[in-house]
Amino acid sequence: MSETTLRFEAIGTGWELDTTLPLEPETAEAVAACIDRFDRTWSRFRDDAFIARFAAGPVSTAFPDDAREDAVALLDTYRRLHDATAGAVTPFIGTSLERLGYDASYSLVPQGPAVAAPHWDDVARWDGEVLETSLPLVIDIGAAGKGRLVDLVADLLRSHGHESFTVDASGDLRHEHGSRPADPLRIALEHPYDPSKAIGVATIDAGALCASATNRRAWGDGLHHVIDGRTGEPTRTVAATWVTAPDAMVADGLATALFFTDHETLAEAFTFESVRMFTTGLTDRSVGFPGELFT
Repeated sequence: MSETTLRFEAIGTGWELDTTLPLEPETAEAVAACIDRFDRTWSRFRDDAFIARFAAGPVSTAFPDDAREDAVALLDTYRRLHDATAGAVTPFIGTSLERLGYDASYSLVPQGPAVAAPHWDDVARWDGEVLETSLPLVIDIGAAGKGRLVDLVADLLRSHGHESFTVDASGDLRHEHGSRPADPLRIALEHPYDPSKAIGVATIDAGALCASATNRRAWGDGLHHVIDGRTGEPTRTVAATWVTAPDAMVADGLATALFFTDHETLAEAFTFESVRMFTTGLTDRSVGFPGELFT
């Protein structure tokens, strides 16, 4: 498909933009500015990020004008994920991640036992404009934030006249072909225990494919980034997930939610298809998942 490919590093991961039309320098600059703005608002690894104020104590504040739409999209989606998983997926898991060593300095050295995230209704109120918190909270949007940023970059490409493109942010992908006929993308589902192998292939005509795995961002003895908000502990049952959905934010969030809740439960609140691989090596897939499994 690609006429132009742009590769770069941002928010701690590799990105690749493939477009059928040449990618203008001003579009590339707009993408960089979009990513920087998002990072300055939402990164818990930056002392100057907007969300850092929530870690300092009780706060009642609206988000900046240029982040308001993101706040609505992310916090509304997180609330739905929180409720669908009985609190396992939550943006208030940051304290446990820091205690386990996944902190701003990437020390990867546990500082004490994990702590469960507080229940949303006990510590926060979100009315669509103002987020009010009653305790210091380390907000972490890792479950859905990168997917939201992929969607923002996709929207930006479209606003600059690109109808056919792929945005790939190392595991979170959005593909669109506009009105042009195009062959679907075939994407290998990487085996979480052997990156040289695949457990299957997804076939994406348009929309998002997001993956999550416990072998990514793993350290220490059984420590990784997929944390159950109800216990503060890394999950032990599921090894990897893949989700297709119309947008990457929802696909990204559901890829995390599937570590704690089955497809049927989540399908009551979201439209998506999925594959899971358990730590036993067994797999399950939803009936409509677009692709095939080899195992």
